Amino acid sequence: MDDGAGTQPALRDEPASWPVRSSGDLHRDGWVVALREDRIQRPGHPEEEPFRRVVLEHPGAAVILAVDDEERVLCLWQYRHAAQTRFVELPAGLLDVDGEEPVDVARRELVEEAGYEAQEWTHLVSTYSSPGISEELAHIYLARGLREVGRGDFVPAHEEAEMEAGWVAFDDMVGAVLDGRLRDAPVVIAVLAAHARGLAGSARASR
Repeated sequence: MDDGAGTQPALRDEPASWPVRSSGDLHRDGWVVALREDRIQRPGHPEEEPFRRVVLEHPGAAVILAVDDEERVLCLWQYRHAAQTRFVELPAGLLDVDGEEPVDVARRELVEEAGYEAQEWTHLVSTYSSPGISEELAHIYLARGLREVGRGDFVPAHEEAEMEAGWVAFDDMVGAVLDGRLRDAPVVIAVLAAHARGLAGSARASR
């Protein structure tokens, strides 16, 4: 931290890579994520013993804040076992196809999960969910100009088979985020980013 006597680092995230002295799998199977153990070393200190860090390999995700002409958000109610909670979520999907751009994943997932296409796409923000352990990077988009097209031949299974969808006023979403009723990170980030930029709800109407 800068104590006022010198300059502090630039206000931006910068790519970096510390030396990895060894690496091995803790868990890897046919699913899209894996758990890896690395032994890394502080740069410039070869005399120090490498230390252990566990990495959750994750391909990343695309998340869609779909808003209609009435300033309502398309929401999904879905159970998540790890948190033992039924969350209010947004349509989202994994970047699990090599070479596919995040916005194309967002387009595909909006159809598969909700049965809608969108004419306008705005990138809101990209965020790491928990960089202390996971490499997951989520790309969050605002989608407008919605048209219902159906989900095609996509057949939901497992938790998605119990998922419910509905429309919620964007301003109500802002209130629910701020008072703690909504705690899913992509929802919180998407709603606050769109609100701060005046891209949805009453903030957009007053521009």
